[in-house]
Amino acid sequence: MRPRLIMVFAVASIVFGGVLLVPAAYAKLATTPDPTNSASATPTTPPPALTPPPPPTLAAAPIAVPVDGFVAWALLERESGQTAGSANSAKSTNSTESMIKVWIVADFLRRTAEANKTPSDERLEQASQAIRYSSNDSAEALYNAGGRTTVIRRMISLCRLTKTRLGTIPGYAGWWSFTEMTAQDAVRMGECVKSGKAAGPKWTDWLLKEMRNVWGTTAKKDQQETREGGRWGIIDGLPMEMLEKDPVSIKNGWTSLGYDGNWHVNCLAITNNWVLAVQVRYPDQRGLDYGARVCASVAAQLVTPRPGAALNVPRPLTGG
Repeated sequence: MRPRLIMVFAVASIVFGGVLLVPAAYAKLATTPDPTNSASATPTTPPPALTPPPPPTLAAAPIAVPVDGFVAWALLERESGQTAGSANSAKSTNSTESMIKVWIVADFLRRTAEANKTPSDERLEQASQAIRYSSNDSAEALYNAGGRTTVIRRMISLCRLTKTRLGTIPGYAGWWSFTEMTAQDAVRMGECVKSGKAAGPKWTDWLLKEMRNVWGTTAKKDQQETREGGRWGIIDGLPMEMLEKDPVSIKNGWTSLGYDGNWHVNCLAITNNWVLAVQVRYPDQRGLDYGARVCASVAAQLVTPRPGAALNVPRPLTGG
């Protein structure tokens, strides 16, 4: 009897265990998704879309430019109207040199339009030559036509400049090139041009286009008596992407002045988004390239976001 009893218990255990095991296995199968059944597949969250970086622009930032002499800079962000710059940008001045030709041309064109006249072909050619090739003779002709120092006084009034004054160098009274201007006033002048106040609605686009077609380098072959190369400086510190998407209008001013033994260099750039001015003075023996590289270096350090690609780059500030 004992062997049969043992077998009965064993069979009962197997059956009972099976009864317990089958529901457990069924429950497990019921909760396992079938990868072939889309209705039962676990939904997945798509990865977040990558946000492209904003296009590069210029924004206020700390600047470190070792200069053998004087440097000042100012940046106007046009959308906000905010101006940033070096500590001396509101008080220290530099002689404008050819940078002020932008205003001389703008003033002539605006006043001609206000008089319901059209510039003669000769005058319009002078205006173009003064911007594209920085022609002193052309600028002087327009300056004379506008009343000489009256041209500067109109600029101070119309563009609301706060620290600009006529040059006071003995023997050079009334010369447009010796007008003294701060970096902050230089960006105000640039905004005066960009906004249309300086040249008026009829001629502003024409003037900004001429400024985008400035000719020539710092090389000696391009520094001629009637055609001076002025396409350098701030634009050399900007990434190509910015140059392609936000047209840059420029006008530089530069002279090696015998009376103080220094180069006086000014760089002005105007875009839809910002206006930047850089002013430099340094010993004559360092040459024009030195000042051009200072302007480029300031611009490069203000670029945001920092570009991954190489800039159209300023070289180290060594030599002349």
